[in-house]
Amino acid sequence: MAQYVYPAVFHPDEKEGGYFVDFPDLPGCMTEGNDMKEALFMAQDALEMWLAGAEDHKDPIPSPSAPPEVHTPEFVNFVRADTTAWRKRNDSRAVKKTLSIPNWLNTMAEEAGVNFSQILQDALKERLHIS
Repeated sequence: MAQYVYPAVFHPDEKEGGYFVDFPDLPGCMTEGNDMKEALFMAQDALEMWLAGAEDHKDPIPSPSAPPEVHTPEFVNFVRADTTAWRKRNDSRAVKKTLSIPNWLNTMAEEAGVNFSQILQDALKERLHIS
């Protein structure tokens, strides 16, 4: 399991709210969020995506540096990344599932031209509150 921790600089947007976040050690790794909760979530996602891409391309991954000095209202926070978990959350490959339904329901659904895979996906997303 590939896990990392990097310092991130949070830049508050005092006019419109929210935060811009960048990682000084990782060129081009940046994101933003409308509030602190979203900024932290987006920072972790951006960090994991950047590092997973570097791992996939066998690019060198810089070591994390000491937290940079910043001026108020900016601040530094450490962000943890788990590229294995990120890959699992973002893997959209199809998997085959075996399930059982009553024969009468199968017959009616087939006659109606129901796409079983799509119905199951939609129902699972609804049940798990995923959009």
